Amino acid sequence: MMNIRLKRYKKDFEHSYTFGVFPTLELLDHQVEHALGVLAHPKGLENQGIARIREICQGVGIPLEIQDRTFPRLGARENDYAVGVFRKYESQLDPRSNHVVLVNPSSLGNLGTIMRTMLGFGFDDLALVTPAADHFDPGVIRASMGAIFKMRAVAFPDFEAYRRDYPRTYYPLMTSGEHLIHQVVYRAPYSLIFGNEGSGLGEEFRAIGQSVSIPQTKVIDSFNLAIAVGITLYQATLAKKA
Repeated sequence: MMNIRLKRYKKDFEHSYTFGVFPTLELLDHQVEHALGVLAHPKGLENQGIARIREICQGVGIPLEIQDRTFPRLGARENDYAVGVFRKYESQLDPRSNHVVLVNPSSLGNLGTIMRTMLGFGFDDLALVTPAADHFDPGVIRASMGAIFKMRAVAFPDFEAYRRDYPRTYYPLMTSGEHLIHQVVYRAPYSLIFGNEGSGLGEEFRAIGQSVSIPQTKVIDSFNLAIAVGITLYQATLAKKA
């Protein structure tokens, strides 16, 4: 069906997969030019989403194969009635927009959840400072419910590389940040910067902008990364409307 040997995803592949009907539809609706083909499971042929997938594939000439033997080999679940195969692609952040910057995030689930949360609050641009979770990993795509195909995500070798390309106002989120999140006046275009799940941001980030903290009790050391991003995006959105 495709000139690709389909096997379980690895980061060095030039292609990746969408597991499930909805993420596959998001691929076809928003990044169809990168789609290489679709596998449909025989058990899902009565699914309305599969019917829509077949319609799109037929309309643009994307190969579609109905079979079940490849699904477990790729790591799909029993109820993943579709697997999309797509060529990984490059994006470019919008310099006029506000950005979320994740420094060395490691969790696939957190990364995908953050992508979906960003779109919910109107943030379309995500910078990833490596080493970082692979944003094209099928686990990220699943957790994002295909949100990745409606946004721009770019990896940078270090924070300085991002900073050179996108000079703006920076708000590093730190547990000991100098300003409480609800007291900050966000000056656009800006970047909200978050550290990884284990250690957060290093002290050097305190000097690059206005450090911000989320009020919390002393019972926990910090919020989960995806929760912290969600709280911050909500507060930034409220401040914009005020």
